Amino acid sequence: MFFSTLAVGQSTMTLNIKETIALKADHIVAVDNFETIYYTVSNILYKKPKNQPSINYSNVQLGIPTTVNAYNPLKINMFFQDFNSVVILDNRLAEIYKIDFNQLQPYRFVTHVSTGYDNTLWVFNQEIQQLELYDYKTNKRRITTVPVQSNVLDLKSDYNYCWMLTENYLYQYTYFGSLISKIENKGYTSMALNNENLVLKSDASLFYKSKKSDAIIPLKTPKLLINQFLLTNETLYIYDSEKLHIYQLKIE
Repeated sequence: MFFSTLAVGQSTMTLNIKETIALKADHIVAVDNFETIYYTVSNILYKKPKNQPSINYSNVQLGIPTTVNAYNPLKINMFFQDFNSVVILDNRLAEIYKIDFNQLQPYRFVTHVSTGYDNTLWVFNQEIQQLELYDYKTNKRRITTVPVQSNVLDLKSDYNYCWMLTENYLYQYTYFGSLISKIENKGYTSMALNNENLVLKSDASLFYKSKKSDAIIPLKTPKLLINQFLLTNETLYIYDSEKLHIYQLKIE
């Protein structure tokens, strides 16, 4: 059993190995509260409920998705950067909406997409170096933030906030587009989000940021390849390209 203890403000964090699952995937998209795993292999998105057969979706015309976001399982968004397009799927992985930014005005060159509330998506428009809250039903932007001056590395969101990681800073915005936090990026390249808590990756190390503090604290993990990582409630998932390692994360 792997065990670690960290100080997070006035709290204590413990991390314990729960389970390891053999899994072959190109990208682990999400693991929900019911242990349903969403993952991609080539251009196919799989939804695998625990102890049930998987279902899948693929789009031959658009090919391999750049990112998939399953924060809202009723409106899963698949982003295809090469085609500047997004496909929205329901919980049965049936296509319910398609957005082709090449065919819309004003033109947007989108590099990052994440889930918003209602019928919206957070999109980073490279043309104007701005983050937008985009309503895909009305083809209108509800919010536009101030332009950023460095490349965007990652984008994560829930219904209330959006976090944008750039080469220089980690930004946090409200769904009104107000900037409420700006933290210097000290080498972080990607992040995972759950319940407003973040796990960030730098090289082969993971770091934890509580929603209660701007402090970013090293998280001691076993020596394994961190190909991907996810956070679901108090569970940390680390994927090494062959196995999904599951750790219980507890803050006391």
